[in-house]
Amino acid sequence: MSESDRERRRKHQIARNEALFREVNESVREVSGGGPTETTEFLCECGDEACTETVELRNEEYESVRVDPLLFVIVRGHEIAEVEDLVSRNERFDVVRKHASESVIARQTDPRA
Repeated sequence: MSESDRERRRKHQIARNEALFREVNESVREVSGGGPTETTEFLCECGDEACTETVELRNEEYESVRVDPLLFVIVRGHEIAEVEDLVSRNERFDVVRKHASESVIARQTDPRA
């Protein structure tokens, strides 16, 4: 297997990990209920399969990220520059957008599609 094939597989695995965390967070959101300004602990949606950190978001913040299937919410500093760009940052979390090459996986696994 060539180096470029290994790198492509690695990037796709990162995208799949992020999609899995997003799917779990959708279940968390369904169970948590609550109004738009109530907060919920969500899993970091970074590509590190070993990450177990959480991000506290108001439900309206979470919903604003879910509008776009290419956006993911992560713990500050967990972005992986090879597969995503930092879109926004605040004192509690970052939002990243998938690069074009990983966007296919993000769109195909969008639980809201």
